[in-house]
Amino acid sequence: MLWSLIKIILFVAVVAALAWGAGFLLESEGGIQVRVMGTEYNLGPLKSVIAIITLMFAVWVLLKVFHLLVATWKFINGDETALSRYFDRNRERKGYEALSDGLMALASGEGRVAMAKAARADKYLNKPALTNLLTAQAAELAGDRRMAEQTYRKLVEDESTRFVGVRGIMKQKLADGDTDTALQLAERAFALKPKHEETGDVLLQLQAANEDWSGARQTLNAKLKHGQLPRDVHRRRDAVLALSEARDVFAEGKTIEAREAAIEANRLSPDLIPAAVMAARSYIDQEKPRYAARVLQKAWGVLPHPDLAAGFAAIDPDEKPAARIKRFRALTKQAPDHPETRMLLSELHIANEDFPEARRALGDLVETEPTARSVTLMAAIERGEGASDTVVKGWLARALTVSRGPQWVCENCQYIHAEFQPICSNCNSIDTLAWKTPPTAEVAMPGGVQMLPLIVGAIEDTSAEEVVIAKDKGDSVIEDAEIIIEPQTDADASAESDKKA
Repeated sequence: MLWSLIKIILFVAVVAALAWGAGFLLESEGGIQVRVMGTEYNLGPLKSVIAIITLMFAVWVLLKVFHLLVATWKFINGDETALSRYFDRNRERKGYEALSDGLMALASGEGRVAMAKAARADKYLNKPALTNLLTAQAAELAGDRRMAEQTYRKLVEDESTRFVGVRGIMKQKLADGDTDTALQLAERAFALKPKHEETGDVLLQLQAANEDWSGARQTLNAKLKHGQLPRDVHRRRDAVLALSEARDVFAEGKTIEAREAAIEANRLSPDLIPAAVMAARSYIDQEKPRYAARVLQKAWGVLPHPDLAAGFAAIDPDEKPAARIKRFRALTKQAPDHPETRMLLSELHIANEDFPEARRALGDLVETEPTARSVTLMAAIERGEGASDTVVKGWLARALTVSRGPQWVCENCQYIHAEFQPICSNCNSIDTLAWKTPPTAEVAMPGGVQMLPLIVGAIEDTSAEEVVIAKDKGDSVIEDAEIIIEPQTDADASAESDKKA
């Protein structure tokens, strides 16, 4: 409100001052005399002021016209002017509109439309760093691989877009299956931008697939340095790569280097089963059985595995079965309820021909967690205790239908491997193999369970007396095409042994 009042007062004051000035000029005497070509013009004070203002305006207009003429001349000669800047802004606006439309078409999966918009954007913008990238991706989407590769090569020529170009060509070579060229391009791209996580992963995978374990470990260390891997994951994968490097050294027959590589792999990850077995093997070669036993015991405490048991047996391959049972207590006292420990004890007692003890060691494993191995062990126990062929064949037939137990399974694609590998042979992922039981479906056999008698052997009808005798001996009875096993008790076993004696 106050400001409005002030403006009104100022406006009235200015009008009053102008009126007073005009009145003063009208009442004044004198003026300006101007003689032009012999004609004299007398201007009063007021007319003189108006003439001066008009002259000043005319001079200003002439200067503007002059500047316009100069700008036109510069525009014709190609120099930058306000007019040229106007046209440039107009072209830039059209170029960015085309670029935006191209990106939208690319996101929508319209490759040809995106290529056309990229060409239009390049015409208006003249910024190849932007338009070439759009052109390359649009060409890939449209299936024009030649155009895409040509555009990526243009990006390689510019230092600011070199990484994008190299990476684009690398992905094309990977799609074509040219892993050798892709490996070289991945190394170049990683050198340009070592902090790029995807490029590091591709390089690591290619180096591992090419069995360049030393280079893969260097790449892995670089990923740890740039914070792309947790320290525990890096340690585990470094151990896997060191294990693979040690295997190569073993294959080349370099004894000292092989020992050092195997021990290094086990040091990096003591729970890595193949590394523990290889380290134990190197200690055995050095005649250091205590070190080998210590490595295997530590790994067994983490995860019991048959390879660890085999390595523990290799420490003294010529020992007697009874002595082996005693020495193996260092393993079996760890995780005594683990299925692997129970099967190992059963195998040791079978080798010692102590079949009742082997049965007790196996326990109810064939019922609670049946596997092909445990069921086969039960068949061996039945054979050792003098059971009939029917019983033994029944257990062996059952081994065909139960799970095979833990195996090396890729956690990424669920592919099963016969032995540990640093890289999954199916999906090429690194360090994804785990010792676990794979998911299994029901085994499909011709004719279903009706084929079981053909595997076990044809069984004729027996009398009730023969059935009772068969039960007393621990034999199986097939009813409704199913095998029914009645386990033999300790009392029955002792009575049977007395009878045989």
